[in-house]
Amino acid sequence: MLLLLLRDDIGIGGVAREVDLYRHWYGQFASGTFPPGDVTWQYPPGAGLVIMAPGLVPSLTYFQAFVALALLADAVITLALAHADSERLTHGAWFWVCGLPLLLHLPLARYDVHTTALAVLALLAVNARPTAAHQLGGALAGIGAMVKVWPALTLIGTPRGRTTREAWTAAVVAALALLATLALLFDESFGFLRQQGNRGIQIESLGGTALALARAADVWPGRVEFRYGSFEYVGPYVSTLGHFALLLTVIALGWLLLWRVRARRWTPATPLDAAFTAVLLFTVTSRVISPQYMIWLLGLAAVCLTSRSTVMRPAALLLLPAAALSSLAYPTLYAEVLSGAPSGLTVMVLRNGLLLAAAVLAVRRLWKETVTTPAEG
Repeated sequence: MLLLLLRDDIGIGGVAREVDLYRHWYGQFASGTFPPGDVTWQYPPGAGLVIMAPGLVPSLTYFQAFVALALLADAVITLALAHADSERLTHGAWFWVCGLPLLLHLPLARYDVHTTALAVLALLAVNARPTAAHQLGGALAGIGAMVKVWPALTLIGTPRGRTTREAWTAAVVAALALLATLALLFDESFGFLRQQGNRGIQIESLGGTALALARAADVWPGRVEFRYGSFEYVGPYVSTLGHFALLLTVIALGWLLLWRVRARRWTPATPLDAAFTAVLLFTVTSRVISPQYMIWLLGLAAVCLTSRSTVMRPAALLLLPAAALSSLAYPTLYAEVLSGAPSGLTVMVLRNGLLLAAAVLAVRRLWKETVTTPAEG
């Protein structure tokens, strides 16, 4: 992965350019403000801490320090999973170690490995027995939510009662404390909300694949345009499709809440399986599915596989070919994806089909395991 990053010449290349954008933002943070009016800044304020960190590492350039911290986060995840796998009866650590390189060098040039580390540690802590571990897990999830929102979903499956109260209270306190601190120290802390609300249909999302198929069949006259830091589709019905995607996300949230109310049985794997299912649902219903989203899913799937009682093995295994196809889509065949060439379209249909199948499988297996009675099953 390091060698590929140094060469950075696969497909369209330029995977490492994102780190240059992070370095630019670091200059903004050094002047006491979040990027003002920058349409590419679409992250909660906690992300600023991750982006500032490489600039504080002595004796290394920003790029070198960023990669070193990404490798450190990867090592933390690996060690945490290996510790959870200490009985050698599960394969979560191996899933992570073998799955992440399927994304080539992308993980080392994005800050999603750092966020995934927070989510993995949060899940493992919440699933431990001591009260202090529940509070630590909740705090990590709250901090993660302030970095990239989705780690809040790691708490969706906490057992009812004391564990939920301890974890969610710690999450809220940690998130509010971090948010208040950053709002006091930096200007424009909430500017990301304006940019996020204007996002359209990114070409790699499920909605984007539907539009690409319609365009290939000459039934939709839209085009691809670089907007808000990614390539999106522009044309008739795009706004309607974006609103439909948001509706699907709301429906997914409603299903998760219904599941939590109806769930009757909690196994040691239920909090892990629920978190994985939740992030899968929010990924497939999103208007944007950037390739680094696969890092989140691989990390959560690996946590599920640390438990012998998980029911997510089939869904987790679908992520491995999906990750390999993601690397084909970006950066290997990205020019073909942009142009809607048959090879690019085929890769996106297969990748998104696997993600959709994994989401449906995860939903079905979680419901059957925790809600359906044996007689009904």
